[in-house]
Amino acid sequence: MKVIGRLGKAPAERGDTTSTTGSPDILTLNDGAFAVIGVDITEELGKSPWKDARCAPNERIVRITRNTLIAAKNDIPDE
Repeated sequence: MKVIGRLGKAPAERGDTTSTTGSPDILTLNDGAFAVIGVDITEELGKSPWKDARCAPNERIVRITRNTLIAAKNDIPDE
């Protein structure tokens, strides 16, 4: 597995970084999937955060800023 790109603008371009800690991001993987960098909020929301949403033992719920997702909107494929 390898990162081959980013959706949207870089965190520094969005003002979502302090240069000393991590930054929320959405990355494209070479298998066509995506990886999300965000704050782990699994414990805060619990393993069943919504009526039909479940978090498996090998999964984590992460928080990204609204700005991160909006900046990626034009790069998200329709299919």
